[in-house]
Amino acid sequence: MPEVESDVSPPLTVAVVGPGAIGTVVAAALHERGLVPQLYGRTARESLALIADGDRIIVPGPVLTDPELVTDRVDLVFLAVKATQIADAAPWLAALCGPGTIVCVLQNGVEQVSSVAPFANGAQVLPAVVWFPAQAQPDGAVWLRAPARLTVPDVDAARRVADALRGTRCSVDLSPEFASVAWRKLMQNAAAGLMAVTGRRSGVFRRPDVARLTVAYLRECLAVARAEGALLGDEVPEEILAKFQSAPEDLGTSILADREGGRPLEWDIRNGVISRLARAHDIPTPISDVVGVLLAATSDGPG
Repeated sequence: MPEVESDVSPPLTVAVVGPGAIGTVVAAALHERGLVPQLYGRTARESLALIADGDRIIVPGPVLTDPELVTDRVDLVFLAVKATQIADAAPWLAALCGPGTIVCVLQNGVEQVSSVAPFANGAQVLPAVVWFPAQAQPDGAVWLRAPARLTVPDVDAARRVADALRGTRCSVDLSPEFASVAWRKLMQNAAAGLMAVTGRRSGVFRRPDVARLTVAYLRECLAVARAEGALLGDEVPEEILAKFQSAPEDLGTSILADREGGRPLEWDIRNGVISRLARAHDIPTPISDVVGVLLAATSDGPG
């Protein structure tokens, strides 16, 4: 556990909306930093618990469930709801945000700003890439399985996020090539959709047939990413596959957890976006088109 600074300048008021797996990690980091995050979500809780590096960190609550209980706007909001829940989070954003607020969006995809800005009540929306696996446990705690890291664009608003998390177990990288980083993560998330299609965890990528399919799929994704301005090399598909193959066989992903829990899947922002943007650039994506349809049917039915 890194040494945590005891002072924050300037003082910030911070809220976490959606204290699920990702939100709990960030809330725990803020708590250890000395900031007391306000917690808002769908389920009332007295506290949050994070298991990391052999520690069990308790973040005091409560988690409030009624936006009308918000009394003041805050400086910084970490929005950690899924992309399928943005509209449901709109009352929280309306209550917490104003023109002086920064909303750091801890979601998958490359469309975070356009998706959240209409609900942000004039706040500045800052996209982020989340680089850590966090899994909910049966007792309601969250298990952080690897070091936590966020990547954000190298802009002024990002410095407030970096300051809030400085010295904590959740590091923040400011990237001048954020679009390329975000697209690389999107490609990783798109490939992870194959876990939801098959109902299997990371071990499935060790099958030679799935490995070949994954690389071919990621090459389609790479063509679209480059058309959208990402600077990514030819080696990226194989690197992403290798990461899945080297992961523990039981490592899952949020879209698989949602399938197992019978919840709507983030199929459109993780997979459907590839086909949508490919059509705008006249790029054929036959594998992506099939994967998107299968995930949409898995998510939405009927049947």
